[in-house]
Amino acid sequence: MTGGVGIFGGSFDPFHLGHLVAAQEVLETLGLERVLFIPTGRPPHKDPEGLTPAGLRLRMVRAGVEGDPRFEVSDLEVRKDKVSYTVDTLRELEGNLHLIMGADQWADFGGWKDPWEIARMARIVVMTREGEGARSLEPGFPEGDEPPRIEVPVTRLDLSSTLIRERIRAGRSIRYLVPDPVRAIIEAAKLYV
Repeated sequence: MTGGVGIFGGSFDPFHLGHLVAAQEVLETLGLERVLFIPTGRPPHKDPEGLTPAGLRLRMVRAGVEGDPRFEVSDLEVRKDKVSYTVDTLRELEGNLHLIMGADQWADFGGWKDPWEIARMARIVVMTREGEGARSLEPGFPEGDEPPRIEVPVTRLDLSSTLIRERIRAGRSIRYLVPDPVRAIIEAAKLYV
């Protein structure tokens, strides 16, 4: 399989090296042309009060991918003044789309808005990590009646945005966990303290 665009959405609060490693491995495994990162503006599943402002999260993602022509960033969801749903975002995009998600997101996929429409517009790509398979997760569909998916194993990095926020609150370094330009934004804006 070659060509196409990977769509990698998320709150990216903050954007970190795990996001980059996973995107690179999906791109290389599937032979994608590029990966388009789409920071969510107002996610339906998170309290917006607990999120860093969308404009700052967008800046972090842009800073994190700068210099890598395989990666692009869209402000499509950040520009909207309403809750962002994947199905609506995909309707605004064109081309051979591959929606990239983690195994945990796949487990919840049956509860997303219009999951079958999402699967019609984009190939579902589920990132799996060592010892973790999407097949063992229930996506909330009746047995045998779930959308097709492509599983892509990615390097297991025990790194999350939650961990990074906790390290900052504890006064610990996040160097080597986030790209340096992202760390500069976090420090300048005094985020997560």
